[in-house]
Amino acid sequence: MKFGIFYEHQLPRPWEEGAELKLFQDALDQVELADRLGIDHAWEVEHHFLEEYSHSSAPEVFLAACSQRTKTIRLGHGITLMPPGYNHPARVAERIATLDLVSKGRVEFGTGESSAALELDGYRVPVAKKREMWREATEQCLNMLAMDPYPGFKGEFFEMPCRNIVPKPVQRPHPPVWVACSNRETIKLAARCGIGALTFAFVDPIEAKQWVDDYYRIFREECVPIGHAVNPNICMVTGFSVHANRDEALKRGLDGFKFFGYALGHHYVFGEHKPGRTDIWKNFEAVKETMPANAGAGGMGTPEEMRVHLRKFAEAGVDQVAFIQQGGRNKHEHICEALELFGKDIMPEFKEREAERQHMKNEALAPYVAKAFERKLRMKALADDEIPNVIALGRRINEGAQAQDGVQRVAVPRTDPAKSPPAAE
Repeated sequence: MKFGIFYEHQLPRPWEEGAELKLFQDALDQVELADRLGIDHAWEVEHHFLEEYSHSSAPEVFLAACSQRTKTIRLGHGITLMPPGYNHPARVAERIATLDLVSKGRVEFGTGESSAALELDGYRVPVAKKREMWREATEQCLNMLAMDPYPGFKGEFFEMPCRNIVPKPVQRPHPPVWVACSNRETIKLAARCGIGALTFAFVDPIEAKQWVDDYYRIFREECVPIGHAVNPNICMVTGFSVHANRDEALKRGLDGFKFFGYALGHHYVFGEHKPGRTDIWKNFEAVKETMPANAGAGGMGTPEEMRVHLRKFAEAGVDQVAFIQQGGRNKHEHICEALELFGKDIMPEFKEREAERQHMKNEALAPYVAKAFERKLRMKALADDEIPNVIALGRRINEGAQAQDGVQRVAVPRTDPAKSPPAAE
């Protein structure tokens, strides 16, 4: 089994001067430590306007910074918001490819829609259409990354002419693709599309086996790849706080994990939010003693308790477990200590046979992957004589003005900038 660390960049009120700076710098240090320890993935969300719960609105910047401080850890968008109201598909393709280049091929391309009213309404993304928007934009973004040139597209939610998206990623045809899943129905969607399932529902190991079984059964029987490569994987999240003393582990991590759940509920389920004024931490403090005492405790405790917890996920067939270690007011020093203890005393057991497990899995799925691509309808590539010529703006302006004046058109040499109008930035 593989392991990841997962970031929302939570920052409960009150916000002191320099708090966001410390939050981001601490997270960079933690990712660098995780890389040294041999942890496989660092996942970073994209959220907008979700105060206290997530201050991660530009994950591509954070992950690019991580890429320069690390060597082997995979850098995961967990996730990129794909409806075009948030991000134009071509801009996503450009950012993913660039991050893949600066990280030397370490990108994991997570995708999703969001279910938070502050985000959806803020970017005018209609709730009723967000799933269709995700599908259209994701499929076309993957075509952009893989095709040379991209033939162009006119769909329900965006359109663009033929263009060649550059740069191209290191990982061809494109980096591994995932989708955020909060329930079993989205798990099934991930399997049908041939992409990884980033499951952000906190599922116990017994229920996890049902999700895993559903996913791989549907992948084998029904998969029609949304991209040009498949990524059959399931990642599940869990709380995280490890210490030699169980009580100390809970003291260090449980309130942070409870706040994680409470703030998520505030923004997604039951809350009412006044931008810039609502104090979620204060509201959490008023009710936290009434919240279940064992919420999230499955990922918290002694090294032996964590081993038992993770073995159950491994036995269920989960491919990766990602840790919610940064939540609420969890302290940077405690997070680092827990990561070091995990890397030294827990992770080696699960790493020992991971390469063999992955090899056997790939061999077993290979015939089903081949059949899946037989079912896929690919976007038609353009022949050379079908690729349109695009006339430079200066030439268009020059020729258009002359035509309007009734003067014979004279083409301005493209290599003579003196005869072209100033470029517009």
